[in-house]
Amino acid sequence: METLLIVLHYFICFFLIIVILLQAGKGADIGAVFGGASQTIFGGRGPATFLNKLTAVVAIAFLISSIWLAQISKTRSATSVLDKVPIAPTNEEAAPSETPTPESHGLEKSAPETPKQ
Repeated sequence: METLLIVLHYFICFFLIIVILLQAGKGADIGAVFGGASQTIFGGRGPATFLNKLTAVVAIAFLISSIWLAQISKTRSATSVLDKVPIAPTNEEAAPSETPTPESHGLEKSAPETPKQ
């Protein structure tokens, strides 16, 4: 189910990009300055075209699929990565009662080396 929703989300995303790129911008009528009707430059855009309505519908579908995927992701990951990290011992547990010596490990105590000149 989740894989199907992700694939659908990708298709909606690419379709939204294509629909937005197909639309003409507000500056598309700039050629009207040099001899065309001046109302189209700074005036209203007129009634919404089919591409404008399609963009709104696809944007709403994109928003809904994004929220749905976020909700699925939230409910699926009930545990945190930090729950798997081992807990470090406290100072009392980590500190041994005796300081280890070389003899306690079965090693001989050696004399410190003198620096060579």
